[in-house]
Amino acid sequence: MPGRVLVVDDVAPNIRLLEAKLSAEYFDVISAANGSDALRLAANDSPDLILLDVMMPGMDGFETCRRLKADATTHHIPVVMVTALSDASDRVRGLEAGADDFLTKPVNDIALFARVRSLIRLKTMTDELRLREETSHQLGLMLGVGSEAVDVRRASVLIVEDNSIDIANIREVLQIDSDDIETAPTAAAGLEAVRSGAHDIVITSLSLNGGDALRFCSQLRAQEKSRQLPILLVAEEDEIQRVAKAMDIGVNDYLLKPIDRNELLARVRTQIRRRRYQDRLRENYQQSLSLALTDSLTGLYNRRYLYSHLKGLTARSGDSHKDMSILLMDIDYFKQVNDRHGHSAGDAVLRELAERIMKNVRNFDLVARLGGEEFVIVMPDADRTIAERVAERLRTRISGEVFHAPEEDVDIPISVSIGIATKQDDEEWAQVDPTELLRRADIALYAAKNAGRNTVRLYEPSMTMPRGQEKPLNAE
Repeated sequence: MPGRVLVVDDVAPNIRLLEAKLSAEYFDVISAANGSDALRLAANDSPDLILLDVMMPGMDGFETCRRLKADATTHHIPVVMVTALSDASDRVRGLEAGADDFLTKPVNDIALFARVRSLIRLKTMTDELRLREETSHQLGLMLGVGSEAVDVRRASVLIVEDNSIDIANIREVLQIDSDDIETAPTAAAGLEAVRSGAHDIVITSLSLNGGDALRFCSQLRAQEKSRQLPILLVAEEDEIQRVAKAMDIGVNDYLLKPIDRNELLARVRTQIRRRRYQDRLRENYQQSLSLALTDSLTGLYNRRYLYSHLKGLTARSGDSHKDMSILLMDIDYFKQVNDRHGHSAGDAVLRELAERIMKNVRNFDLVARLGGEEFVIVMPDADRTIAERVAERLRTRISGEVFHAPEEDVDIPISVSIGIATKQDDEEWAQVDPTELLRRADIALYAAKNAGRNTVRLYEPSMTMPRGQEKPLNAE
């Protein structure tokens, strides 16, 4: 998952130190020595995260952050301020300027890497939502979400804590914005509250007496309803390693005791603002999708949407030097299903296949029905290793359990062949026709069919398609 990190600091040794640490974790690092260069690089080089020093001559980190968050092209990029300033008032000032976190030098490496990985995961999700919205907008099917501020008031908060004093202090602070504050004394009670209610954020103590807080957070991420629900963890200063584990599990933010009231409020507002922005992207996108962009049988995207989305994704992937993979899947001997059991049984197989695919890919991968019994999975930021692993999982999940056609009350064994094409980060793709990846995946699919079906093949330059077998790969 490593991405591109922009390091901004006017002290060259500080930049070199962070470059060395991040490069050792396989992050791509670019750097800037002042705020003006940081604004330019953020707009032109599409970093996934910005590590921003505060004490810089000219434009300081606070002003740089405010300008980043005010610019529509960079406001979605996570910013972590890294500075020698350590007062709670400085942290609050940074958070109010739009920073996602405020780390004090010398930076704890465990906390740094946990925070970087967490924020890059969130940005990957937001990028995909923004790209889907942009695709629909280019097709003339929706308006943008606009740049108006996201309202953080009237939030519903769940506090999972067994310390009555901490509950009272948190409740008192959050009543400024929140009309609905619910409490749960144990992890089990917290899970039940999440299942039965709608919350904007969960605040939980890491040292719960009634249950394992890390397991509680993991369970929240495993459930569909709470998968995107922001989690703010409250911990002691000596629990930083468990905090890092929590961030890897999916916790969004953390706060160390003793709790500063203003910092608590600022961090909660940041999480609610991000959640509501993502929700607004999703809602606008869902409401604006026309039947013209979806396959009426399976509910997946159709060929028209796929090609428009793929064009934008290919260009963005080329600009940011990221990997991308495409899986082209075809049902083996599907004509025999229709011939033996009828077209209604064939339709049932296609619908169930779509459901199985969606359950076995990432939530920001795009799945489309190309036509007939062919399906496409577009996987941003996925190299060939990840793509092959996903393809094999799909193949076994499809062939390992029969498909049921309810109208005919018949079980039908199904297998698929899958061709994979990947865009490596050393290839220049910004100017390439996006159908090139599909063409390569189609050649790999033919190789999979030719190898006996129910198999996966990765495209290799030596592979060829026999004359007359090529299919038209376009949006119409």
